[in-house]
Parts: sequence; structure tokens; C-alpha cells
Amino acid sequence: MTELLLACIAFVGTHFLLSHPLRAPLVGKMGEGAFLGIYSLIALVTLLWMAYAFYMAPKGAPLWNGWSDALWIISTVLMLLASILFVGSHKGNPAAPSPGKPPESLGRPADGVFAITRHPMMWSFALWGIAHIMVMPTPANIVLAASIIILALGGSYGQDRKKEKLLGEAWAAWEARTSYFPFASQLSGKAPWSATLPSRRLILIGIILWLVATLAHGGIGAGIWRWLL
Repeated sequence: MTELLLACIAFVGTHFLLSHPLRAPLVGKMGEGAFLGIYSLIALVTLLWMAYAFYMAPKGAPLWNGWSDALWIISTVLMLLASILFVGSHKGNPAAPSPGKPPESLGRPADGVFAITRHPMMWSFALWGIAHIMVMPTPANIVLAASIIILALGGSYGQDRKKEKLLGEAWAAWEARTSYFPFASQLSGKAPWSATLPSRRLILIGIILWLVATLAHGGIGAGIWRWLL
């Protein structure tokens, strides 16, 4: 378990350090291309280390019954939402890297997954972590999934702060039309619930991803496959 903790700290810590306080000085010294290469290499190495440490770590006894129908249904719905958010985040995402100028997508309507949250990809990772803790509450899995949650939510918060500095009023206007937390705009009355409905194509792709991902669990029937297999 010690190695898993160290690997998770390395994975999350290097992401935060290289994405924020160390990024500007390192880019200034070595250039954007070299920095991205080193950043990607460190991310890959620490990710592989984390995966290996998780595989080798004693999983331990679950802290509660993750196989209860109620928790399983909730986690299944969360994973479906996560899949749709993940798919939708790849098109017209204002949070995507855009060196030099504000992305054109900042002027887009806050609809679909972006009406749900302005960080759909990050929240898809966080929901993945929450769902997996719910149904697989072993100490090793909690450490791994919690690390992903911290990285996703902390990273998106840091991304907001960075974009505010880089893009100024353009990003502030996007923040005003959207929300950090899923469905917060709708619950506060800032945006209509109808705006959160993604396109049928996106929903279909999200469902396919959800079905495939929950099926590919090494012989464990995850999601709805628990009741179908």
C-alpha cells in the first residue's frame, strides 16, 4: 500500500506542479514543445507506476457492501453520465489548450454537456472515481479513485484560475454562463434544464462507450451487465 500511496502522490503532484507553478518558468527555459514532451513523459511514467502499484497492492477487505442494489444502481447512472460528459467534452470545449488567443468556442452557447458543467471531461473522471469507490470500497481502490477525483476537481479549479489570467473577460463571461459543479446553473435558476440535453448522436455514442466500458471489466459484470450476464 505504501508504494501505491507514493505512486498516486507522484502522479497527482507532478500534474499539479507542471500544470501550474512550474509551467511558465519551464516553458520559458525550454520552449513549449520540449516542455510538453517532458510533461507527457512524466505523466505516462507516473500513470504506469500507479497502475502497477495498484495491481501489486493488497486490496484489503471492503469497508462496506458495495454490491447492494441501491449503490450499484446509483453508480451505474453516474457512469452513464460520466460517459456522456466525456464524449461531449471533445467538441467545442473552451477549456481546451489555445495558446495565444481566446478559443472561438468561448462564444458558443452554454448547451449540452457545457450547460451541465464547464468542465465535462474533468467531471467525467471524478464521477468515474466516485462510482468505483461506491461499489468497490477496498482501501487500495479508494486510494486510487480518490487520487483521480482530487486531480480532476483540483485540476479543473486550477484551470479556471489560469484561464482567468490568460483570457480575462472572455473567460469570465464563459464562467458567468456556466457552472463548475454539475447542474448548479439549473438548480440556481441561472439556466434552463432544457439546455442540458445533448444531441441524440452524442447520447448514443455515450451509451455505447458506457456499455463497452462496463462490459470490459475482466470477467466482472459491471453496470447493467451485472443483471444481464
